[in-house]
Amino acid sequence: MILDERQRDALSEVINIAFSRTANSLSELTGDRILLDPPKVDIVPIDEVSQKLNEELKGEVATVHQIFTGPVSGDALLLLDYEGAIRLSALVSGEEDVDYTYLTSSLKEVLMEVGNILLNACLGMFGNLLNLHITFSIPKIHLNELHAILDTLVISQEELKYALIAITKFGIKNSLIKGYLVIILGVSSLEKLLEAVDKLG
Repeated sequence: MILDERQRDALSEVINIAFSRTANSLSELTGDRILLDPPKVDIVPIDEVSQKLNEELKGEVATVHQIFTGPVSGDALLLLDYEGAIRLSALVSGEEDVDYTYLTSSLKEVLMEVGNILLNACLGMFGNLLNLHITFSIPKIHLNELHAILDTLVISQEELKYALIAITKFGIKNSLIKGYLVIILGVSSLEKLLEAVDKLG
């Protein structure tokens, strides 16, 4: 699936607006200003996602995973490397003296909340801008290697799957944490998404 320049620009703009809303939501949660870099957006076949992200996400990955349904349905994931997940959770919760080798149950809860806010804000804005009604499942958190997480995903039995990848950096209290939003779609959902994006133009 190759996006033309206009589609890529339109999709990037939609995600950028969604990420701005997300930054505001996280700022309200933490009481600190949170900056999100404009995301870099790409669409790749699902079997290329690991290859694309493996260079930067090595070893165990913390993933907040949410299933969404509607005219466009699929799986949304917030991916962070293990230390980044602990750092983000600690910064949001205000915890100090954190062991950066272990994600405690309290930090997992914070990460789940951050992921829930980010994914809901992003997908909700996606739905609003594209005039699509999207509903969400309760998010789940996974700690596993990237390929193991991707191997377990199934979307409505559609054989061919694509992933929309948006890469950004969270800026909190002078710390930069790189985050990855991956939205996995079946062929028909991707076609509907691109049709909706085309109408924006």
